[in-house]
Amino acid sequence: MTAPVVVVGGGLAGSECAFQLASRGRAVTLYEMRPQRSTPAHASADLAELVCSNSLRSDDPNHAAGLLKREMEYFGSLIIAAARRNAVPAGGALAVDRTRFAADVTAAVESHPLIELRREELTALPEPGAGGDCVIATGPLTSEALTREIENLIGADHLYFYDAIAPIVTGESLDHDRLFRASRYGKGGDDYLNCPLDEEEYRSFRHSLLEAGTIELREFERPLFFEGCLPIEELARRGEDTLRFGPMKPVGLRTPDGKRPHAVVQLRQEDLARSQYNLVGFQSRMTWPEQRRVLRTLPGLASARFVRYGQVHRNTFINAPLHLDRWYRFAGRPDLRLAGQMTGVEGYLESAATGLAIALYLMLEDRDRQPSPLPDTTALGALARHLTESNPKRYQPTNINYGLLDPLVRRVPRRDRRAAYVDRAQKALMAWAGKMGIAGAPSWEPPSTMPSQEDGTASAAPSPN
Repeated sequence: MTAPVVVVGGGLAGSECAFQLASRGRAVTLYEMRPQRSTPAHASADLAELVCSNSLRSDDPNHAAGLLKREMEYFGSLIIAAARRNAVPAGGALAVDRTRFAADVTAAVESHPLIELRREELTALPEPGAGGDCVIATGPLTSEALTREIENLIGADHLYFYDAIAPIVTGESLDHDRLFRASRYGKGGDDYLNCPLDEEEYRSFRHSLLEAGTIELREFERPLFFEGCLPIEELARRGEDTLRFGPMKPVGLRTPDGKRPHAVVQLRQEDLARSQYNLVGFQSRMTWPEQRRVLRTLPGLASARFVRYGQVHRNTFINAPLHLDRWYRFAGRPDLRLAGQMTGVEGYLESAATGLAIALYLMLEDRDRQPSPLPDTTALGALARHLTESNPKRYQPTNINYGLLDPLVRRVPRRDRRAAYVDRAQKALMAWAGKMGIAGAPSWEPPSTMPSQEDGTASAAPSPN
C-alpha cells in the first residue's frame, strides 16, 4: 500500500496540493499547526487564510495572472474555484470575501475522504529513505523548529524580505460624500471607492507619511522590502511623486464632474456586504496610533474606524536555484519538495500554483512515469524555471509575468502579443497534459461565478477529474 503524501502547512499551496492529490486518488496527511500555534499574521484557524490583500490579481484572460488562473483551472484548482465562488466586485481583478473563501477551502479539505487533517505542529522532517513523499508548504512564517530543519538540510543561506499588510476600515465610518465609486478606465463599473486628492492635499499627506513614527527593525535585520509590496512610507521617501506613480496613481479615473484628480486612494471591497474596505496598496509599518492619525487626514476618512491596521512581518524564502529542481525537489532528497512562498514565488496565486504543479508531478510518479517539466511556454512551467534557473546571486521573489515565459518566436504586433502568449500557452499545456495522460477541464474559459450583492451566492466550479 502506498504511503500517504505528507503535506506540511495548510495555506494556499498546501491546501491546493492536498486537494489535487486526493481528488486524483492519492491519500494525504495534511499538517496545520493552527489553532494550536498561530503566527503574527494569522487571525483564524481556517486553511488558506489570506493575511495580506484579498485580491488574486488580474482576471483578464490576456494578463499573465489571468493566464496562470486559467492554467490552474484547467487542472481543477481548488483555490481558484473557491475564489470564484466567493468573489467580491473588484474591477478587472479576482478578489474575495476572505472569511468565506477560507471557510470554503477548509470545508473542501476537511470533507475529503482521502485527506487526514492533523491540527498539530510538525517539528521534524522525515529521515532520508523513510519512505513516502513530503511536501513542505509552510509559507514565509514557518515555525522556528521547522526552519532549523530546513537550514540543516540546505545550510543557513536563507534569504528574507519584509512584507507589509494594508489596513482595513469599516464602510459605515467613511464619508461617502467625499468619495466616488468607479474602476480604472471603467472596467468593473463602480467596484471601488475612490478618495480624490488635489495637489495640496497630496503634498500634505506625503509630508505626514515622512514624519510618521514607524516600527523599527531589530539591529540584526536589514530592511529588505519586496519591491512589489513596499510600505507607503517607504514609497514616500523615494521621491515627491513616487506615490502618484504607484498606489495613488490617478490614471484611468475621473471624478463625477469629469476632472482628473492629482492623486487617488482606492478602497477595495473586502466582503459581500460592503461593510469593510481595504486601502489598496497602503501596506505600512507605521505604528498603529500613527496610522490612525495619518490616514484620517485623507478626504473621506476623517472618522474611519479600523478593523485591521497595517503591519509588517518577516517573510523567509530559500535560494531556490541552489536547492530545487524543476519538479520542486530538494537536491539529493527526491522524496522532499518545497511549495509556496518559501520557494521564492510572490503572491497568493503563484503560491497555490506551485502546490498544484507538485501534485501533478507526484501523481505521474505514482504511475511509474518520469514527468516532463511543464512547458516553459506556459505560466506554470515558466514559474518553475524562474525558481530553478535564475542567477542565485541575484535571486529575488517574483510574481508571474510574461517576461518569465519563452519569447515568441515570430514577430507579433504589440497589441496582439499577450493574446499570442495565451494561445501558445493553451496549446502547449493541453499537449503536455495529453502526453502525460492527465485529463483537463472541458473548457479553457472559467464558468461565470460572480456573486450577487443580495445573497452572496455563486455557481460552483468543477472539481479535478
